[in-house]
Amino acid sequence: MKTTTDDWNEVMAESRKALPAQLVEYIAAVMKGPEPHSQLISVLHKVQGHFGYLGREQIDAVAQLMRIPQAKVTGVATFYHFFRLKPRGRFMVHVCLGTACYVKGASEIAERVKEELGVDFGETSKDGMFSLEKSRCLGTCGLAPVVMIDEEVHGKVKPEQVRALLDLYRSKARPE
Repeated sequence: MKTTTDDWNEVMAESRKALPAQLVEYIAAVMKGPEPHSQLISVLHKVQGHFGYLGREQIDAVAQLMRIPQAKVTGVATFYHFFRLKPRGRFMVHVCLGTACYVKGASEIAERVKEELGVDFGETSKDGMFSLEKSRCLGTCGLAPVVMIDEEVHGKVKPEQVRALLDLYRSKARPE
């Protein structure tokens, strides 16, 4: 928000413009209920669900609409690992580093993925195509080592297969 005023009505109008109507309505309903501030995490989940991440403008709007200090909203958003403050890539790449995967070479696969994408864990590729995360276990130990891209599990991955696997998703992102 670019509001630099002490006019409460103007601040609230700008806050309402920063979020879609259904989120503004949800926050209004929360504010009418008991202990509305206890619903901050729920509100942030809904905002992230809509935008894919929590940007500065959205955090400021939530703070204003819920009448919570912006520093507190930011503190909650940065404390919990499930909130993202930056846009994520088109595809989420999870490299399993659990015991079974690690023993079967997941660290080499992780290094190859980082090299191919030019990122480290927790980052998004420059083209905005991929975000890379490490996972402690994906529950598919019999397929170790495993890479999960979005909801698709790829098992028994070898380092030399990483480029082709990523290229498969790059081709899915191109218009037909």
